Amino acid sequence: MAKSEGGRLVWNHSTHLDGLIPVLERLANASGIKTITPGVLSRVKAHSPKLKIRLSVPIRGGFKAIARQGKTAQEVFILTTLSQTELEEAISQAISK
Repeated sequence: MAKSEGGRLVWNHSTHLDGLIPVLERLANASGIKTITPGVLSRVKAHSPKLKIRLSVPIRGGFKAIARQGKTAQEVFILTTLSQTELEEAISQAISK
C-alpha cells in the first residue's frame, strides 16, 4: 500500500510493459489517485520508442489510459478525483522522474 494520501496499484496481470510499473507506482503516490489497474496488453502497428501514457476515455470514477512502448500497448484504468488536465500533469511528472 502506498502513502495514506496516495492510491494503490493493483497487480492483476503477470505481464506489464517494460518500465510501466515504476511509473505507475510514482503516479499512485500522487494525491487524488485512488486505484490504478493495468489491463490488457496488445500489439500495435506504430512504434513508440519511449514509454508514453495517454488518457483515452473517461470511465466511472476516473479515466482509461493507454500506455505504449515499442510495438506494445497496455490499458491502464485510473480511478481518481483529479480532472483530466490534473491527471495528465500527474502522469507527465511520474514519467519524467
